[in-house]
Amino acid sequence: MGYDIERFVGYVNEGLLCCICRDVLENPLQAPCEHAFCSTCIHGWLVHHHNCPEDRQSLDVSVLRPLFRYMKNDLNRLQIRCRNREHGCDMVCSLESVDRHERECEYSQIPCINASCPILVERRNLEAHLAVCEYRSRECPNGCGYIILSADDAQHNCIAELRTELELLRSEMICKVEEVKHEMESRLDSQRRHMVQKESLLKNEVEELKSQMSRVMSDIRTLLAAERLHRQELEQAELEKRELMELLQSFQRDIRMEGGGRKAVGSRTLTRLDSMKRKPREVTVI
Repeated sequence: MGYDIERFVGYVNEGLLCCICRDVLENPLQAPCEHAFCSTCIHGWLVHHHNCPEDRQSLDVSVLRPLFRYMKNDLNRLQIRCRNREHGCDMVCSLESVDRHERECEYSQIPCINASCPILVERRNLEAHLAVCEYRSRECPNGCGYIILSADDAQHNCIAELRTELELLRSEMICKVEEVKHEMESRLDSQRRHMVQKESLLKNEVEELKSQMSRVMSDIRTLLAAERLHRQELEQAELEKRELMELLQSFQRDIRMEGGGRKAVGSRTLTRLDSMKRKPREVTVI
């Protein structure tokens, strides 16, 4: 719907009237046939019709365009009275600025800011109304800290209110304690399962280390036994070496001392060598 033509001061051009509601254009749109309409009016019309309401030419919402600039300028320059004129406002301003004025007009009817209050008051009288509004709230004068409505002054009981608050706090605390308890139990169960798994893994690792240690000790004992055997063989070989050296030295002395009796000396020496070959090696393995 457009602006009521009765609100305007002076002459209003016919071309600035909506072809549907016949009021002054509000948020205007223009058809290709140059007929102009209020945005709300033409959208409502095209829901049930598909033509221009003025000349019946085919019309679709997609072809609607903003008003020509010169027409828009003429529209904005129109002088209009404030809608709060019946409440005492005498303001007359351009159509372009009327919305801004009405948002701030002291004669505008606005709702009381107190919750549940159904009264509409003029903006200029809002402070006076708030001072006496039965839905106004204030802090309890007895010091309990509660915000009470003026209508509830007679029913307000500080002790009862504080007792109710205490019960609510107790209930909330119990709920929180239970939540924390459940959370801690859940964490402990999780930690317990983790520790059991860790203990099992550690036991397996310890058993594996024991097995490895047993194999290493067995290998060490085998190596020690082999080393003792090798040492004994070396000692035996060293002993035989010394005997051979003594025998050789003895053989050389016999040759020098006995001169012509070389066959007898050689015979004795061969006999000793043969006895050494036949001598069994005794090795003790621990």
